[in-house]
Amino acid sequence: MYALIAAVPILFTVVTMVGFNWPAKRALPAAWLIACLVSGTLWKMGFLEIGARTIAGFLSAFETLCIIFGAILLMNVLKQSGAMASINSIFSNITRDARIQAILVGYIFAGFIEGTAGFGTPAALAAPILISLGFPPLAAAAVCLIYNSTPVVPGPVGVPTLTAAQTIESSVTHLGGDPDKFLTMLTRWSCIPHLIGGFFIIILGVAVLVKVFGKKKSFKDVLPVIPFCLFTGCVLGVIYLTMAFFAGAELTSMVAFLGSLPILIFAVKKGFLVPKDVWTFDGMEEWGDKSWMSTQEVASVKSKGMSAVMAWLPYVVIGIFLVLSRVAVFRIKPILNDEPFIIHIRNILGFEDISWDFKFLWNAGIMPFIVIALITIFIHKMTKEEAVTAVKDSFKQISGAAIALLFGVAMVQLYRYTSSADIGAAVASADFSGEFTFANSSMLYVMASALANIFKSAYFIVAPLIGVLGAFMSGSCTVSNTLFSPLQFETATMVGLSQVLIVALQNCGGAIGNMVCVNNIVSVCATTGTNGNEGKLIRTNIVPCMIYCAVVAAVVGIFLAAGINPMPELLQ
Repeated sequence: MYALIAAVPILFTVVTMVGFNWPAKRALPAAWLIACLVSGTLWKMGFLEIGARTIAGFLSAFETLCIIFGAILLMNVLKQSGAMASINSIFSNITRDARIQAILVGYIFAGFIEGTAGFGTPAALAAPILISLGFPPLAAAAVCLIYNSTPVVPGPVGVPTLTAAQTIESSVTHLGGDPDKFLTMLTRWSCIPHLIGGFFIIILGVAVLVKVFGKKKSFKDVLPVIPFCLFTGCVLGVIYLTMAFFAGAELTSMVAFLGSLPILIFAVKKGFLVPKDVWTFDGMEEWGDKSWMSTQEVASVKSKGMSAVMAWLPYVVIGIFLVLSRVAVFRIKPILNDEPFIIHIRNILGFEDISWDFKFLWNAGIMPFIVIALITIFIHKMTKEEAVTAVKDSFKQISGAAIALLFGVAMVQLYRYTSSADIGAAVASADFSGEFTFANSSMLYVMASALANIFKSAYFIVAPLIGVLGAFMSGSCTVSNTLFSPLQFETATMVGLSQVLIVALQNCGGAIGNMVCVNNIVSVCATTGTNGNEGKLIRTNIVPCMIYCAVVAAVVGIFLAAGINPMPELLQ
């Protein structure tokens, strides 16, 4: 009973967002309010402590919002300055084969954009490029959504992975683990199954393209391009895993996809593994469906004839700074993480155990993204109007995410820190299956105890689906990780599974959910002018989504069966 009551705020979020199409910025504040009522009445948390935990949640969410805002600000600056148009022009004369174009633009280039900005920008930038190359708008939307999965982990400047690790930092510490080590392990072990699933998703994206939108509507048109798909996965994989193991979450997606782009473009121009028969959408008017086409004009980025070197320069500088500051050998990390570059807020509302520390120079949103974005305004000689537009657009884009994250993190704080001796005793004496009980009484532990009793050692099968659900209802892997990483961690602890691998599955599931989440689908339909096809896109992309989940769950299941546990000290 207690587990069901504890789940009410989350169930409310699911029902209102999925069933009634509430946006996250509306559903999560309401869910937080319900969590306040449940924690204050049944769990007897005091009004003042509820306020303190909420403020602590807001402050914690602010760190993530700085990163999101910085990444989006730079993206909008580059759109207004003409740099993004210069970057886009690279793809116009590489190949006429639409299957290869989909991989280069929809997977690799959009993956780089996801690694640097994320939060809806990849499809918004990549889909119009594919349309300009001759793709039906709905096909461009579908393939960009499918491919906006692998790069989401570690994600835009590592935000989803960093958020997952941050929300369970105290739990890791409580079990005697090192939070920094957990983040390192989570990054690596999220990337390994995600990359293996990525091989499948590259092929599945092309499969959807030729089966749903092709003239012959046949999977046979996938076969000639499979060697290039596998080559793409290998090129990306080498850089992806190298960065995951030696650089960290912030750089992995950004560098992996950017580093793969020139290699793959060179290979295509040399004809390496490129099918001899060119597959295009030429003559589409004869077999195409009118619903595939735009019903409104699609806006394009500004073009000013900027050189490619000048256009790419901000990202090059950011990449160099992140390498210097994140790789231990350069010894800059300890400086940015120490005084006087830390803001301390202690004893929030008088509670000695509730505080917040903000290492502002370590926050990638502030340094380097916001700083480089402001410098770029002058380097690219933007007008005052263009700069103001970029800033205004950035605040507009982040407003919805800000509300969702603020209340989402605040709600998680309540879930983790509620406490009741009576409920703890009741849960400890409950007998769901006779195996798993836990004396902790927080709302989070009560829910985790119920899940542990239901799924036991097979929980790894369910873990990525929970991540997908979180992304589907919130439109964000980051929000999904905020809501469910603590739950996944505690459930893994109870059933005796590796917490790193289970939270990695949450991370992967949150990324995979991007291809079917309502927010992304509505956004890409608006960008491509295909409004009204949202349901069709969900039905089209749900199959690749479930296949991807099955692959990562199977990979982690093999790891678990082999006895792999990156941090065994957490289960001792």
